[in-house]
Amino acid sequence: MSENPPSQEPNNEAPKAPGEEVKASLAINPDRGAMTREQLAIRRREKAKEGRERYLDMVQRERVMLLEQGIARSTEQLLDMAGAVTSTEDDEEAIKDRATGDQLRSILPVQSWLPLRIHLIGLKDGVLTIAPLYEMQDRQIEALMSTAKRSGFRVDKVEIEIWDRKELTDTLRAVHDLSADRCEKTLSQWLGDIDNGLLLNQFQRDMLAEALQMRASDIHLVHDNTPETPNWIQYRIDGDLLPMHLLPADSMARLTTLLKRDAGLNFGDRVTPKDGRFGFQWQGRSIDVRVAAGPHAQDGEKITLRLLDRASLKGFDDLFRRHLDVADSLSKLLSPEIKGAGGLILLSGPTGSGKTTTLYACVQHIDRRRKHVLTIEDPIEYELRYATQWQVRHGMAGGEFADLIRAAMRHDPDYIVIGEMRDPDTVETSLRAAESGHTVISTVHADTALQTFERLRSLIPATRERSSTYTLAQQVGAILNQRLVRTLCQGCAHTKRAGEVLSPDILEHVGLDKNQEVRLHNSSGCDLCSRTGISGRTLLLDALLINLPPSQRNEIYEALLLNVNNIKNIDGVLVYSRKDGLLDLVVSGMVDPIAAISYLDE
Repeated sequence: MSENPPSQEPNNEAPKAPGEEVKASLAINPDRGAMTREQLAIRRREKAKEGRERYLDMVQRERVMLLEQGIARSTEQLLDMAGAVTSTEDDEEAIKDRATGDQLRSILPVQSWLPLRIHLIGLKDGVLTIAPLYEMQDRQIEALMSTAKRSGFRVDKVEIEIWDRKELTDTLRAVHDLSADRCEKTLSQWLGDIDNGLLLNQFQRDMLAEALQMRASDIHLVHDNTPETPNWIQYRIDGDLLPMHLLPADSMARLTTLLKRDAGLNFGDRVTPKDGRFGFQWQGRSIDVRVAAGPHAQDGEKITLRLLDRASLKGFDDLFRRHLDVADSLSKLLSPEIKGAGGLILLSGPTGSGKTTTLYACVQHIDRRRKHVLTIEDPIEYELRYATQWQVRHGMAGGEFADLIRAAMRHDPDYIVIGEMRDPDTVETSLRAAESGHTVISTVHADTALQTFERLRSLIPATRERSSTYTLAQQVGAILNQRLVRTLCQGCAHTKRAGEVLSPDILEHVGLDKNQEVRLHNSSGCDLCSRTGISGRTLLLDALLINLPPSQRNEIYEALLLNVNNIKNIDGVLVYSRKDGLLDLVVSGMVDPIAAISYLDE
């Protein structure tokens, strides 16, 4: 990096008034908003088709080799592992009249179809196709249709396919994995015979299956030998910890020992924090479990399991479904016209805001057949086909983030993906990598998009402040600060006019019309959302996109040195506020307006 950035005359234009950045962005990007949602949907379907054809020849050759080794994988499975997602309609309502069996099983509550002993084949043009093991009564079909409709699917009728009984039984056993429905029963049996190792292993599997069925991201287990202290198993669902199972201390000790053994950890050591992982099969797919163990209280232990399910990873278009302009700009940054165009893409937000999911979605969007993607992670969470993945080894010579970034540049990468910028050496090395023509994608802990700049500058050594800040101003292309907000269950949310639930000053603050119909959280919930009133989370962005050539970035450099807030008023900087995103979510009925106020205050 240059130690002495070129001096340029300061820009003497008067700053624009707040809100004029939207007009400026329209002037710089005249095509923004010109395409209809239908045109965007057609373009995205074409891109998805192109993405699947991109890896098809590689996947077909891999499948032949795997079959020779006795490993059966379908072409669709291998394409899915490569990150070639199926095409989806851009309009959220349009997708609801079609879905695959996996999509139906992930959305419909398990109690609505599991006891019926049916195989959900798919939904197409409003026709739900199933294969039942036993003859179904009219009331059962009507109940299934009712649940599907309340889940947001358009189901006009149910068609029944007749399968060979043995084939259907094998499919039910392999795909449905009934263990998620029997966890409590297995636990009761095991607690009655605590020395039975088979029951212990079965409960561990049933617990993992139950957590996946409930969309849990993590499982927390606390082992405490103090008699009056409870030993709970808790699931983190939609950001909240829910207590699920209560175990005696001796039973919890056996369970934590089994988990540590499966993860390859020293189960006799309860003092030293340690990490491991293991995998298992569920509903026909491979699940990776990351295990973290550490001491608790005097003689106890805390185990945290992170459930890594590739099927739960969202694709690029799906993730940015409600942020089409951001997706379009980011897609251009991820696919530079010429090699060496480089640039810096930063994803920021607090812990648990989905930065890693966005990072992987960006990598999957890259054409890894023609481009070399090298990731540096701590730890590696998901295997990425056709990408080089390096694991950070703290304490080992050459194993830190900065060391691996320097080594990566000798491996001819087009993209360098850095798990996190957390120290000055990593920031400096990342800036050098971007300056040398590589596209660098990384995550940073920060509360807003603008604060991301401040966070990086705080990590730059004082002796290199001006030169590194200049490089940062020259190379940054996008900063996405994100949050995950809880979305309402569409099956039980109440509907009212905004003026009935919000005061006039709040309506004005949010920018909502008093006659606008909004959905409100139903605290009692329903069977679709396990009585919580909440069904999943969605992305909320605060973004800065910089569409300026290097020769026109002096204003950004000056703003970074003087007042970072001035960046929003620079021509060529596109601003997407969290407020606008929340308004869209409230109007579309996905977020409670009262909850939106709290998100806005954050």
